[in-house]
Parts: sequence; structure tokens; C-alpha cells
Amino acid sequence: MRRVRYESTGGPLFVEEVPVPAPGPGELLVRCAAVGVTLPVVRKVTEAAKPVPLGGEIAGEVAAAGEGVTRFRAGDRVTGLCFGHGYAEYALLHEAMASPVPEGADAVTAVALVRGGLVASGALEAARLAPGESVLVTAAASGVGHLAVQLARARGAGRVLGAVSGRTKADFVRSLGADDCVRYDDESWGDPVDCVLDAVGGDLLTPALAALAPHGRLVAYSSGGGTIQAYDLLVGAKSVIGFQMALIARGRPELYEGWRQELWRLFAEGALKPAVHGEFALEDAAAAHEVITGRANLGKVVLRP
Repeated sequence: MRRVRYESTGGPLFVEEVPVPAPGPGELLVRCAAVGVTLPVVRKVTEAAKPVPLGGEIAGEVAAAGEGVTRFRAGDRVTGLCFGHGYAEYALLHEAMASPVPEGADAVTAVALVRGGLVASGALEAARLAPGESVLVTAAASGVGHLAVQLARARGAGRVLGAVSGRTKADFVRSLGADDCVRYDDESWGDPVDCVLDAVGGDLLTPALAALAPHGRLVAYSSGGGTIQAYDLLVGAKSVIGFQMALIARGRPELYEGWRQELWRLFAEGALKPAVHGEFALEDAAAAHEVITGRANLGKVVLRP
């Protein structure tokens, strides 16, 4: 089979021929039809001290099931998060991280919807968004952000704002139902909001925190880091909450499953429309990474093995 690998920090990425892996206990061997490209995986290539497997979101058909698997069998369509080599024609997916793909949805839709939608759902849950409250989403045109904008509206937010880097992205986010968009470099981000979902971090934490109304909540779910001054929290009685999807998937599977069902229900009702920026062959994985590093994507970037 073909898979993408790299041998030193920064790449280059290349395709190699390797044997198809065998599923171990509790694992599924998935024939990949679509693979999601995410910023955390792209950062591994450029920042990790040594090469690591390019994992992430995959969707496809179960080719074989390992010992102890009870929920799936060969021929089932699944999607989920792969922690090993995912940029490949075949990948190993642990049963606990797998979700069924319903009839009427293809693999690309599954990759664009489920993992990003679960992160967006969890971030909104962590923010304790109440009906009628206002929410601002940074990186609002991203794979997670564009779903968070739509989910906030579906969950009853009174005002939904996006924060983006340019006009094209602002137009895209408004087309998803956002009331308005701000640019990162705007002097003011407008009227304060009850919640901020931040996927950027770094220097953007300061204006994101300033955008909160008193008693507002900021949920940080990015890997971008950043520092917040305690005084900035005290003066407005504001809160900052960290969110990581892996902890929910491993420790609260009932929440994970409930959010997954909500995503597919909203998709079926037409209230949630995942957007795909582009589809790339495995041989063009480097070009797909360039779209992400250049922050040019409107929605999800997908590899098609």
C-alpha cells in the first residue's frame, strides 16, 4: 500500500510502498477513502523533534477487524481519529475512536463533519452557551471553526460572530449564518460577547479575552499556546477553559456518542453543512499542508488515497 512519510523535521513529505498492516486487539483495519488534514498534524511535521506518524481523521470501509472488536465488521463504513499512520491507503483505527457513517453520507463528508464537529460541540459545551447568548469564534473559516459557527446558531445563540484574517474568509463565514465578522487586526472587535471559542492562541489571546463581556467565558482548544495575565481575568470576572477532545473520547464516551448523533441529525436536517476547501491525492500531501500553513482554507482540506 502507499502511505505518506517524512524523515526529518520540516519534511519533505514523500509516498512510500509498505505492507498493509494487520489489526491488533481492539483495532480496525480501514481502507481509507478520505483523510482530513489538520493544523496539529501539519505542526508535527515542522515542529516535532523527530519524525512521527501522520495520523488524524480518516473515513472509509472496514477491511478487517482485530480480536475483541464487537461493534464493527468487514464492510462497515466508519470514520474516526487514527493515532498511527493515517495518510495512507489503509490505516489502523481503534474501535473506541470509530463511529459509523450513516447512509446518504460519503467519506469526504464524514471526515469534514465528525471530528471537527465533535471539537466544536465540545468547545460549545465547555463554554456553557445558553440560549440567547452571544458567541465569537476565532479561525471561523477553518475545519472546526466553520462548524462551530453553524452549531452555535443551531444551539440557540442569539448572536454569532466570526474572527478571521481576511475579507474572503469573512464573506464565507457570513454565508454560513454568522451575523458579522471581525478581522484580527481590527482595533475593536465590536460589542462584548458572552463566549469566545479560540482556536488560534498566541498573541490573539489578548484581543480574544478583551472581546468578552463581564462574566464571559473563553474556551481555548488550540495548540498555539499563549499567555494570559491574571489581572485581565479578575477585572471582568472572566473565565478561561481548556478543552481537549481526546480526554472526552477516552473518558466520557457517552458524551462523545451523544454529540456525534447530534451532528448527523443536524446534517440530515440541513442545519449543518460541512464545507470542503479542496481534495488532494496522497502524492500532493505537501500542497495540502501548504494550504493549512498559509491559513488559506475555507472549510476542510482532504486527502483522497
